[in-house]
Amino acid sequence: MEYVHLSVLAKMQEAPPFFIGSQLRGGFGHALKKTVCINPSFHCEGCFAARECLYYDFYEKKGAFHDYRFDFQLGFSYYEFSLYLFKEATRKLPYVLSALHRLLTQQGLGPKRECAADARYFINGESVYKGGEFTLPREYIQTFKNDTYCPEVTLRLHTPLRIKKQNRYARPQQLEAKDILLSIQKRAAQLGGWEPARLDLDFETVHKQLEHTRLMRYSNRQKTAMKFDGVTGQMRLRGLDRTNYELLRLGELIGAGKSTVFGLGKIEIEHNSEEVR
Repeated sequence: MEYVHLSVLAKMQEAPPFFIGSQLRGGFGHALKKTVCINPSFHCEGCFAARECLYYDFYEKKGAFHDYRFDFQLGFSYYEFSLYLFKEATRKLPYVLSALHRLLTQQGLGPKRECAADARYFINGESVYKGGEFTLPREYIQTFKNDTYCPEVTLRLHTPLRIKKQNRYARPQQLEAKDILLSIQKRAAQLGGWEPARLDLDFETVHKQLEHTRLMRYSNRQKTAMKFDGVTGQMRLRGLDRTNYELLRLGELIGAGKSTVFGLGKIEIEHNSEEVR
């Protein structure tokens, strides 16, 4: 799977909200539309350029797995976040970077529309902004690959994970590691970065410490507050095969569950065994 990792560190006077995903995605959408829209009416419905429009792909296209996601930690006291681009979206990096810069330096964030006193941008860990100018690396599109394997890991759910079971979002007592693996597999297949395969789910969950985390977001489009509850915490897994391990590694990149574009479903695995190959 091809991807680009764009990370940002912005200096603001106001502290960010506990959950910045709604603020980031909403603000980025406005900035992106101003950056790429060529329709004089500024309306997406019936637009002659919709098939080629990055904003339409990211925000208006229905029934599609979006080729990007925001990534961050909950409760940071400053603005530090990432934006991952996948597949064809990687080739639109200059537009994405321009839109983020517009958001942070012209449009602003939060109720006061505060702009950043200083903003730093990194592509795959390399600084790309200096002296008021961007300089992109010659080769910035990366391909996911995994060269390690460990049969025993701790799986950490950093932001609320939303996975449906029996038409309801799973609660902590209902969520199993196999649900997460199947969710990652489905998302990877939709993105085109994983060949569908039957998973061997014969591994053991030796410890599970999960909790229900409540989040709210306000939708300007629907003019209402919406629940963004999900499961956070950790699981200790033993007896993973290489396929399951690699799929979890891919999940660190693409996220798991619903609403990954908002930063939900952020997972991380840590090795619990010296048996790393």
